[in-house]
Amino acid sequence: MPLPVQMTAVEISEPGGPGVLRAVERAVPLPSQGEVLIRVAYAGVNRPDALQRAGSYRAPLGASDLPGLECSGWIAAIGPGVSGWMVGDPVCALLPGGGYAEFATCPAAHLIKVPKWLPLKDAACLPETCFTVWSNVVMRGGLRAGERFLVHGGSSGIGTTAIQIARGLGARVFATAGSAEKCAACAELGATAINYREADFVEVLKAAGGADLILDMVGGSYIGRDLRALADDGRLVFIAFLEGPKADINFAQVMMRRLTVTGSTLRPQSDAAKAAIAREIRAHVWPMLQAGRLRVIHDSEFALTEAAAAHARMESSAHIGKIVLRVG
Repeated sequence: MPLPVQMTAVEISEPGGPGVLRAVERAVPLPSQGEVLIRVAYAGVNRPDALQRAGSYRAPLGASDLPGLECSGWIAAIGPGVSGWMVGDPVCALLPGGGYAEFATCPAAHLIKVPKWLPLKDAACLPETCFTVWSNVVMRGGLRAGERFLVHGGSSGIGTTAIQIARGLGARVFATAGSAEKCAACAELGATAINYREADFVEVLKAAGGADLILDMVGGSYIGRDLRALADDGRLVFIAFLEGPKADINFAQVMMRRLTVTGSTLRPQSDAAKAAIAREIRAHVWPMLQAGRLRVIHDSEFALTEAAAAHARMESSAHIGKIVLRVG
């Protein structure tokens, strides 16, 4: 089928709240060297999308100004220099931006083929979370079987994925969450759930011997507490700062207890770095999915034109698991 000239997309009209998201007509993008064009079926909704909407997370140079960092769908066109893919192949992808649209371009090296047993709705929920979790928990954090792992925000898309991947690797998993319902969701996935409104995660982890690895997306007041919750030689990995990036810390404990503090953001990394993560996902995470050791926890689904409602749902922090936009 010939490609349409125009498509429906959701753009950020100006920095602000969810209401600044608006549906517009835009030209269908064309794939450049090394890229493919994806006909989008579903797009995942993630915290970085809301940060971009609010004006605090710019798209990288050359990326689409549209929000949306992950999607699933079918290859609609193949750019120059791309081999190994065919028009019509079902795929999911980590995007540099542009997922909130009927069509999106993506470097071919960041694609993952969607097998017949994986629904496209599930596939759209995997790239951003799996790339983030695997690169930070395994590649950067070095989680090993038998270690104690703590993830904050355990009921989020990142959290539910981190719990399952860590369990799949043989770690003992702890997760913080803010309600009985969210804690139950974490426990159902195999984590020791800690309701942070009722218990101190520092004391829980100390009683268990200390965390070997902590994945933190909160920051702020959690930073010093994370360090106290670590075992000697423990590692602390930051992926976001929902409470802010600053804290008053005595770093002598880092030296005395041989702690490692690190972190990363995914979007600004090079195409080559993301391609390397994609290879790891294909090799290690997709087998977990096929074996049933990893599944997508769905919260809610919205039409593309209801993106503002999807953002409001996410920012309410009432969700458990992933929020998706239905596109095509």
